[in-house]
Amino acid sequence: MQLRFITASFVNRVVGAALALCALFGVAFSTAAAAAETAPGTGSTATPAAPATTTAPSSTTPATVSPAATGGVLPTPGARKHRRAPITGHTTNMTYTGPIFELSATGQAVPYQRPATPEVLDAATGGAVVSIVAQAKPKLLVPGRTAQIIEGLAAAPMEAPAAVQKIIWAGDELIGLPYIYGGGHGSWKSPGYDCSGSVSYALHGDNLLPAPEDSSEFESFGGKGSGEWVTIFANGGHAYMTVAGVRLDTSPVDDPTNEQGPRWRPLRPENHGFVVRHPVGL
Repeated sequence: MQLRFITASFVNRVVGAALALCALFGVAFSTAAAAAETAPGTGSTATPAAPATTTAPSSTTPATVSPAATGGVLPTPGARKHRRAPITGHTTNMTYTGPIFELSATGQAVPYQRPATPEVLDAATGGAVVSIVAQAKPKLLVPGRTAQIIEGLAAAPMEAPAAVQKIIWAGDELIGLPYIYGGGHGSWKSPGYDCSGSVSYALHGDNLLPAPEDSSEFESFGGKGSGEWVTIFANGGHAYMTVAGVRLDTSPVDDPTNEQGPRWRPLRPENHGFVVRHPVGL
């Protein structure tokens, strides 16, 4: 009787343990099946879905520009807004052979027609000053992001903002005038301009200055460092500026023409000794 009792008890324990194991196994199996049912794809390992993201506008996407800002010609697709205009150059060759346009009175870009050569030329200058000063300055345009010097005038790049184009065309109004110390400081209109007077006049083309500034004042003008389009170099004795890859300067340094007075010139190979500033936003 004792042997039979022990045997029955043992069997009951074994059966109970087996039932518990089955129940435990069943729960685990159900959990795994539910996970597999809700996981994407197939296989025993589920890959979690990537979180949704919002794509921000690319900095390389060109902004919409009105025809008036580009002379009626739309910017070239793919223009990189963040690419800054150069402020130094390693060549003085400014020859340009590409297409040239002129901003018409109706705000459209039309092919530029070069004026006829005057019959009477100033022998001292080869006609350069006489022909440029005697005629109204055309508002020249060229494709791309870089300004070009054409017969002494700067042609504004079509991809530049309207403010930059106005600065360039204001600088063109000075071409052919002489250097006069203090010129351009007593009044915006002057028979000649000095270095800071020339820079002031060009910036005034987009109303960026309420009054002319001298070279020392330009050391604290606008923002620090070079701009995307316009950069000003100033110290206590001189000031000049670069706009879209060309230099407006009264000094003939690093300019093979050696012409005096406010001129568009090649970029210098270096700009040491100057405080670097730029108009905010340009």
